[in-house]
Amino acid sequence: MINVLFADDHEMVRIGVSAYLSAQPDIQVIAEADDGGKAVEMALELRPDIILMDLVMKEMDGIEATKLIVEQWPEANIIIVTSFLDDEKVYPALEAGATSYMLKTSKANEIARAIRSTYKGQSVLEPEVTGKIMSRMREKPVEQLSDQLTQRETEILMLVAQGKTNQEIADELFIALKTVKVHVSNILGKLQVQDRTQAVIYAFKNGLVE
Repeated sequence: MINVLFADDHEMVRIGVSAYLSAQPDIQVIAEADDGGKAVEMALELRPDIILMDLVMKEMDGIEATKLIVEQWPEANIIIVTSFLDDEKVYPALEAGATSYMLKTSKANEIARAIRSTYKGQSVLEPEVTGKIMSRMREKPVEQLSDQLTQRETEILMLVAQGKTNQEIADELFIALKTVKVHVSNILGKLQVQDRTQAVIYAFKNGLVE
């Protein structure tokens, strides 16, 4: 079962989404929070597989909550579920450490699909969000990746671009999972990007992957 923590300050939204998700054979909502502060406490105590995080909440917003959770628990999988697509929400949320970004206008089955994909180590972004990231990446000067990454890092980046999880990469290259995580962290640092999605976009932009 994929254990989910759902943070949203609208009770009816929580009731509706939680009821649908809990009806799935592989997903269960184990806790709900109506503000960011409670979400942080519950996330660090329960360590759910997935955290669904609203952005605008009382006391503490979703961006601050996401940042606090990731700072203390870097492996957390946080899916932003919001009505906002403006730059002041999208970029800070992703930079805070959110793994995926969905809209409340998405169908319930799309939220469930995003949960399953994020649980497998993939990032799920609304098309509009991907477009925003692409635009921002175009503003960065193009550099030769071969001058920045080692051969092993380039190999791992190509596997990341194929949608493979850290565990799948470790299995394919016959190296430890911890080693893969170190390489991925080095790749993000060298490319000066915040997450795997931005690293893949950077790789596409430089022609490393098709």
